[in-house]
Amino acid sequence: MRMDSIELERRRAQRARERRRRHSRRRVLAGGSLAIVIAAIVAAVASAGGGSPSARSSNSGGAPIAGGARHAHGAPRHRTRSASVAAAGLHRHGSTADVLGPPTGHPGTASVPVLMYHVIAPPPPNAPFPGLYVPAPEFAAQMRALKAAGWHAVTLDQLRAYWTKGARLPPGKPIVVSFDNGYHSQYTEALPILRRLGWVGNENMQLSGLPPSQGGMTRSEVHALIANGWELDTQGMTHADLATEDAAGLHYQIVVARRRLQREYGVPVNWFCYPSGDYDATVIAAVRAAGFVGSTTVVPGWASPSTDPYRLPRLRVLGGTSPQALLAQIAASQGDPPAPPSYTVG
Repeated sequence: MRMDSIELERRRAQRARERRRRHSRRRVLAGGSLAIVIAAIVAAVASAGGGSPSARSSNSGGAPIAGGARHAHGAPRHRTRSASVAAAGLHRHGSTADVLGPPTGHPGTASVPVLMYHVIAPPPPNAPFPGLYVPAPEFAAQMRALKAAGWHAVTLDQLRAYWTKGARLPPGKPIVVSFDNGYHSQYTEALPILRRLGWVGNENMQLSGLPPSQGGMTRSEVHALIANGWELDTQGMTHADLATEDAAGLHYQIVVARRRLQREYGVPVNWFCYPSGDYDATVIAAVRAAGFVGSTTVVPGWASPSTDPYRLPRLRVLGGTSPQALLAQIAASQGDPPAPPSYTVG
């Protein structure tokens, strides 16, 4: 697959960076500040004029982090009245499944493809990973082709409600359109394209390492996605290699990330997205213990009610994929085997 070599190179570089930053992350958990290392692709894109970077960003102290650092380890020991009020409004937006009609009580059985996108823009010159860039006209043509073929985009919460309670999904074959990291182009380009179709997206937000100055979304833009029916989930704090993290690192990447997003945006954040798709039994256990109802991978295939919810497959859509090729890719992956108990690119 074309992305295998790309992912391999990226994983090796990231692991070396993670080893150097391990001590810094521990200081963050103790109340210190997070070390700043901007990934090479972020720098390359910034030099190209502020366009969107690639999907793999490292820690960046310039990134806005939802919620104050003093809350990184949970609520204060002695809760004040204001803290109690804030906690009561933690999920003020509710789940995206709440907009669905009353469930039938008969769980759904359909298998569903989950698409994976990154930057919705042309790649800048000399982009290290140009395959992760899908120009807006190309993305729009793909979405129109999906709609013409009878598909209708839903969120992961809506899909789970369908599988578990028989929730009534919108007419059409359900499909999930997911976006990783939180790129500005997902707001400026993908949002209006999906809105014209009456569709919603699934945003897997990375909290640190992708500030607006480097092609990330602002908080107001994330709020706008939510207001337009998008679901907010997460890839963790820094898009770290979770398979190399110790218990403290996993807590920071998984638990702290979820709490901060919940506090900042008032949404449940029920799903985790494994950074670069890497996971093992320890990572899955940490995600489950953090209260997530499931996780998505980069292993191709269709998700089904019988799939382990912590190993849902996804289909990566690369730049240059025609609408016809995307439809063929979806169809060809329907019979793929389930994701393995553990997965790593390199």
